[in-house]
Amino acid sequence: MAAERNPSSSSDHLPAVLASFLGWTLDAFDFFLVVMCLTRIASDFHVADKSIAWTLTVTLAFRPIGALIFGLLADRYGRRVPLMLDLVFYSIVEVLSGLSQTYMQFLVLRALFGIGMGGEWGVGASLAMEKVPPRLRGAFSGLLQQGYALGYLLAAVAYAVVVPRWGWRPLFFIGGLPALLALLVRSHVRESEVWERSRHGTLAAIWKTLLTNKALFFKLTVLMTAMGLASHGTQDMYPTFLERHWHIGVKTRTIMTSISMVGAIIGGVLVGIYSDRIGRRRAIAFALLGAVLAVPLWAFAPSVPLLIAGAFLLQLFVQGAWGVIPAHITELSPNSVRGLLPGFAYQCGILLAGTITTVEAALAERMSYAWAMATVAVVSFVLAAVAAMLGREEKGVDYGSKL
Repeated sequence: MAAERNPSSSSDHLPAVLASFLGWTLDAFDFFLVVMCLTRIASDFHVADKSIAWTLTVTLAFRPIGALIFGLLADRYGRRVPLMLDLVFYSIVEVLSGLSQTYMQFLVLRALFGIGMGGEWGVGASLAMEKVPPRLRGAFSGLLQQGYALGYLLAAVAYAVVVPRWGWRPLFFIGGLPALLALLVRSHVRESEVWERSRHGTLAAIWKTLLTNKALFFKLTVLMTAMGLASHGTQDMYPTFLERHWHIGVKTRTIMTSISMVGAIIGGVLVGIYSDRIGRRRAIAFALLGAVLAVPLWAFAPSVPLLIAGAFLLQLFVQGAWGVIPAHITELSPNSVRGLLPGFAYQCGILLAGTITTVEAALAERMSYAWAMATVAVVSFVLAAVAAMLGREEKGVDYGSKL
């Protein structure tokens, strides 16, 4: 009998990584359209900034529901079909968001978008990481996760080009493009061999396995809560910080946000690669230490050029730490619940961290935006570093050997 092929060495990993990367990119693009247009949407609906900030919190709060639904489907029926369904679902919701006529309509649609956004990461990450060779898992993990930063960058560019001419609504029509990715997944991505070899026969069996691993789920949720605070606490209100505190116009805000996201992409890939050498936990902790050191320049720079440098460095380190996450938490998960457990823990952590934008907006009413964001950033970085170091890791594990 011929030797069974190691699933991790499958030669079709590039289409899977590309599909997952683009899915997460366009997912983030759709999410950050609200971040970029926050003040304009608030003005159009005649509500305060913090009311639109609340829609960001609601989106984050509904992400665990999507991770649960699509994660269960991914572990029961395979990674490909749930990923395609998710891409089409959140694309439709995004287009409808651009057609909202009232604040309540917009709020409900952002909740539904959260379900779609929550489903994409877990399914896409499990598919990609199960196909990537173990020796390259850190590098591809960094690339995959920085689809989020690229989505932010694209949202900033689209905002600068579209909003001054046609307003904020057309941006959400552009947000319907992820539906086309379903065609890429359908035609070029093969099903995960790891899933085919380890799948459970029923949804009840998948749920039982999740409950068996409840301690791991709890630990990952704590880590992802701290990581969520670090990411959303430094990104979501950043354009508003530049507008309200620095009184910087649209063009300069776009340039600054774009530069910071370039730093994020570079950091994610480099720290991801570095984690293949020194380990996942230490790579995360070292990157977050660098982020702490960058906070003074990021929040209190005396000039715009130095502020830009601070934004670049801070996101390089923050998203550098995040670049390790797909590899780290999927490596810890058993094969039979890898579609569900990592993504569900990820999104539950985001749920717990989701009020951070509302907290920052409220703090900024009592102190400066700079102090509000700096305080949140430092506390978040320290908590995330501690959570990472207190856990365990299985760097480079062969998925074929996991239960």
